[in-house]
Amino acid sequence: MKLLREARLGYDGSVDPLEASIDRFREHLATERRASPNTVAAYASDLAQLVAFVRDAQLEVESPRDLDVYLLRRWVGTLARTVVAASVARKIAAVRAWMRWLERHGEIEKNPAATLSRPKVVRPLPTLVRPEVAAEIVTSPGSLAEGLRDRAMLEVLYGSGLRVSELVGLDLGDIDFGASTLRVLGKGSKERVVPMGSKAREAIEAWLAARSALPATAKGADPQALFRNKQGARIGVRRVQTLVHRYGALGAGRADLHPHALRHACATHLLEAGADLRTIQEILGHASLGTTQRYTHVSLTQLERTYDAAHPLAKRAGPG
Repeated sequence: MKLLREARLGYDGSVDPLEASIDRFREHLATERRASPNTVAAYASDLAQLVAFVRDAQLEVESPRDLDVYLLRRWVGTLARTVVAASVARKIAAVRAWMRWLERHGEIEKNPAATLSRPKVVRPLPTLVRPEVAAEIVTSPGSLAEGLRDRAMLEVLYGSGLRVSELVGLDLGDIDFGASTLRVLGKGSKERVVPMGSKAREAIEAWLAARSALPATAKGADPQALFRNKQGARIGVRRVQTLVHRYGALGAGRADLHPHALRHACATHLLEAGADLRTIQEILGHASLGTTQRYTHVSLTQLERTYDAAHPLAKRAGPG
């Protein structure tokens, strides 16, 4: 391939067409697709790495039309030597999505990324938390104001299977005590309504009684936020993660626990109690049923362990 005469600008001194195209795609993701800020940032970062590769290799690529499958495979090959498989798979997904968008808008004739092979990613099974362990964790906070708030958050994480970002985003207006439901803003700004169990409802009611004593007009206070700190500001994701670690250690000796483990526990325990996968998918807000099906494997694994430990026919006979 030929050398680039200008690294960052086009030959006529204009803005680099690759970067301009990525900027438009990023805007598309944020406004039309309503992807989460994290997704937008991740895709933009991945595509920027592709542009950096092109520049570092001094390849003549004036526009997305100059990207072909051989160049993309070369890029993926360099990634595979330094980046874990899951990250490589995500970067390929980002390029595929970008070039699919370009093809749909007539900016390229064919998507060269469509034939890229993604590395096989072995995803670990979700952390398994038994029902009695989950009960110990959610009941471990104390009875003072912060304890009541923490108990309510844990009950909602486990009882309604929320993501931690969804939990901290809850407002007072999202609670429907009449229907015992919560309105949740999930990934991609998609709303869904999830059931609020009796334990979660009781915990929220107890917290709301204590919450009214928090400052509502102090600097940074958020009067609409359901879960707030001492200063009245909306509680953050990091704080919830820290609290789950603490109560995991306090209630069940599980200092490694994270908020997503309670979401996994919610799905697994619903499945074990007879709920169908479609219902669980709706509650958790999974875009794909395949994501929800992971909990089937968790339940089967636990079933096998229980069988091996308890069933007399599963025990190996000793030497006779």
